[in-house]
Amino acid sequence: MRIKKNIAVSESGFLFNPSTGDSFSVNPVGQDVIRLMKEEKSDEEIIDEILNTYMVDKNTVEKDLYDFKNVLESFKLIN
Repeated sequence: MRIKKNIAVSESGFLFNPSTGDSFSVNPVGQDVIRLMKEEKSDEEIIDEILNTYMVDKNTVEKDLYDFKNVLESFKLIN
């Protein structure tokens, strides 16, 4: 899944959907995930990058990535 092309993403973690007028902000980990998704990285590549950047275990990263992508999908930010 990728971030939709019409979704505006700022360097500070602010997302804006011009289709709905909705805006969102994400924490630094969310910013990294969004950036990696925009770079079209696979889930495994995203997980590896997060594991290399933050002190967290793989199970937590996998679960959190799955949950985060579900939230993005529910707000129609990814396809």
